[in-house]
Amino acid sequence: MDLETPSSECPTVELVEREETGPWGVEIGAPTRCRVVSLDAGASVVIGSGRLADARIDDRTVSARHVRLSATSRGVHVEDLGSKNGVYVGSARVRSAWLVGGASSFVMGRTTVTVRGLAEFEGISTNDGAPIAGLVGSSLPMQRLCAQIRRCAPLRAPVLLLGESGSGKDVAARAIHQLSRRTGAYVPLNVGAIPESLADAELFGHRRGAFTGAVAARPGAFEEAHRGTLFLDEIAELSPAIQVKLLRVVEDQKIRPIGGAGVVDIEVRTISATWAPLEERVAAGLFREDLYHRITTFVLRLPPLRSRKADIPALARAVFQRLADEVGEKELTSAAIARLVAHPWPGNVRELGSVLYRAAAACSARELDARHIEQALVAPHKAKPRALSSTEARSLLDDQSGNVSAASRAAGVPRSTFRSWLAKA
Repeated sequence: MDLETPSSECPTVELVEREETGPWGVEIGAPTRCRVVSLDAGASVVIGSGRLADARIDDRTVSARHVRLSATSRGVHVEDLGSKNGVYVGSARVRSAWLVGGASSFVMGRTTVTVRGLAEFEGISTNDGAPIAGLVGSSLPMQRLCAQIRRCAPLRAPVLLLGESGSGKDVAARAIHQLSRRTGAYVPLNVGAIPESLADAELFGHRRGAFTGAVAARPGAFEEAHRGTLFLDEIAELSPAIQVKLLRVVEDQKIRPIGGAGVVDIEVRTISATWAPLEERVAAGLFREDLYHRITTFVLRLPPLRSRKADIPALARAVFQRLADEVGEKELTSAAIARLVAHPWPGNVRELGSVLYRAAAACSARELDARHIEQALVAPHKAKPRALSSTEARSLLDDQSGNVSAASRAAGVPRSTFRSWLAKA
């Protein structure tokens, strides 16, 4: 397997070859909705901005006939057709490359293209997978998430959101509430940050004179969310005592405020969220099994940023629009987008926002290049790389088109360390 680079780039790469079979779906990033082009074995498609391109995209930084994708028994071959702004695989500009793995991405102009197995696109309808206000991105993983949100939003059943830190669980919870048409308020509460001694008051409220300092009655989160939605973030961190009380309230829809003479009827839809594997905590006796089953009527898994690389340009535009009053108008070069796509993003969308903020604040020019992103990625300090599981390492390797050297650089570890992650059972 070969990765050919322009003479200005290092031609030496280390690749892991795996047999790939088609057909493929070519996911072309777009501000509103990704376009998907099917690519059968033996077929090819030319992507560009001109009318002679097989797949035409609206991106002024993309040449009329920018790149050709060819499906072969060896995998998908990417060939730059002499474009002005080039083609980037990983963070290197290339003339041609072979894409391997389950979801491999490359950058052309300001557009990210991801090649996946065509079967992954099944089950996503045009309406259900349509974008939802507040959720930026139209990649396949985001279309699947939007479809799930639309299906469960009108229902009263509890929802559990699972996802890594920074993946947008709070944004997804608010989107569910907005689509639910519930008349009450959306009340977010980080239960993991509440001391156990204050949990009753925060959740259920108190009446005047219930304790020293209670000079007035105060409603708890459940009362505030009456006929609305209560978002319980970091639910895995709840103490066993509070878990018991929460189970009873979720089941009975009744609360007893501290110092109250009786119970108060409520009608609240709960959405819980955590990054922790709750099944493992149940097995270890750290989380009640009955509560687990009660809050998991619907389980939605938020995709990490590394699995939705096609959304990075749209996310960057959203960040720059939000920061425009502070740092002025900003945009990214192809090389800058490629550097963002090559990064593993352990902090997900939250980390992306911080990196773009640092890069934009440090650059007086309108256009940010790869060097500005590189500086922002290591500022103010470079965190110690997190050890990846074999699945995560394989996913990162796929993102780098099987290039072990590029994948290890993206993870911030030596090749030997990255290979040890790949070899994990």
